Amino acid sequence: IISIPLGILAALYVTEVRGRLTPYVRFFVQAMSGVPSIVAGLFVYAAIVISGILPYSGLSGAIALSILMLPTVARTAEEVLLVVPDDLRSAALALGATQRKVVRMVVLPSAGAGLVTASILGIARVAGETAPLLFTAFGATSLNSNPFSEPMSALPIYIFTQLLLGGENDVARAWFASMILMIMVGLLFGTARFLVGRRGL
Repeated sequence: IISIPLGILAALYVTEVRGRLTPYVRFFVQAMSGVPSIVAGLFVYAAIVISGILPYSGLSGAIALSILMLPTVARTAEEVLLVVPDDLRSAALALGATQRKVVRMVVLPSAGAGLVTASILGIARVAGETAPLLFTAFGATSLNSNPFSEPMSALPIYIFTQLLLGGENDVARAWFASMILMIMVGLLFGTARFLVGRRGL
């Protein structure tokens, strides 16, 4: 919810608007792509959790994961948008369409399948991250359905804690949770590709 719109907007700014900030946006995205996951977690921990802006919560964890996900979505979306032929843009502009309409009615539909793929790659990038969540979501032994308060567990944290316990049953639970995580990512990929195919993108 946080990273996909921001990543696509950044890619649109770089490829379609091409304003004065384009080099800085490219540099910022490039720099973010090299940030280790634990650094993203520590940054959110120091800037948001310790300062009291947000407690340990699912939202804090989501912000940390968004830092890791954003460059993947932005860079992939930029490459996808660059593939859209300039002739389509020129033809739409020649017919009197504004740049905003060209982007909304020509560029985005043409790049729809690629943007879906960019979103999936971003999600897959952070699906198994544990380190940022340890500093932000913190983990919980009971169910917490409120992402805005109280620590919240996640499959990567569960896998990590079960492996730390080290018992035979604990390790078995960790392997089972790993399998569930892989199935969830696989279902996400399959559903996205199915929807893209249905729309003929």
